Parts: sequence; structure tokens; C-alpha cells
Amino acid sequence: MLSVVNNDGTTVNVSSLIDEIVREGARRMLAGAPESEVNFYIAELAHEKDERGRWLVVRNGHHQPRKVSMAAGAVEVRAPRVNDKPIDEATGERKRFSSAILPPWCRKSPKISEVLPLLYLHGLSSGDFVPALEHFLGSSVGLSPATVTRLTQQWQADH
Repeated sequence: MLSVVNNDGTTVNVSSLIDEIVREGARRMLAGAPESEVNFYIAELAHEKDERGRWLVVRNGHHQPRKVSMAAGAVEVRAPRVNDKPIDEATGERKRFSSAILPPWCRKSPKISEVLPLLYLHGLSSGDFVPALEHFLGSSVGLSPATVTRLTQQWQADH
């Protein structure tokens, strides 16, 4: 495992630094994408006003923060809220904003949901993690049985 030694003699674990950079990038993207989605939704319905001239669709703060598990690790996100009052003329029901990027029920990325059963079926039952991790990571480079065994032994020794 690589470490960076600072001028003051402290060390930083490089892999955790890389993971933290990826996690921060994922957090920023997850913060920005729903905001853009809401802004587009509001701009699309900006022409709709009530009888007093008030907009029917406005921003309404953010939902409570929640953690979403993904390949980069757990990332805390705050989804934007929308106060939308337009009525769908076809159904007679209120239109509601629902994020396609970050649905309200989302607690883990679809990639995580797909790989968990594969890890169980391939890794836990046979000791061969390569097919499951390849599906999760997108490549089997560096995932030989010897590498996984060595990393497992190193983890056990550390903990």
C-alpha cells in the first residue's frame, strides 16, 4: 500500500486519498445534477401562474440529507424540494416533480443493487470474486485469485 509522507512526518494513505477524491467528486455531481433537473423543471413550467399571477411551481428548500451507497462509497446528498401546484388537465390530478436522477426511495445505486447478489452467488459460495467484482468495477484487471487472497490476508492482518 502506498503512502505519502508529508514534510511534518505524517503519512497519508494514498488509496484512501484517491477514494476520498472520487467520493467528493461523486457528492458534487449528485448535488449539482438534481439541482439542474429541478431548475429545468421549474423553467419549463414558469409560464403557469394562478389567478393572482403567482407561479404554480417554485423551489421549496431541500429534503433531509440521506446517504446513498455507490461504487465510490456512501455519499450524503440533499435532494431539492419543489412546491408544484399545476393540475394535469387529462387526469385532473396535481403534477408532481419526481427526480429521475435521485428518486426518493434511492438509498443505493443500481450498480450496487446488481452486484450484491452476484457477490453472494459467485464470491461467498465459491471463493471466486472475479466475476462479481468484474461486473461491479467494469474490468477484471488486478482481480486474480492470488491478488484477492493476498489482499484478504493483508486486511485480516491489519484488523
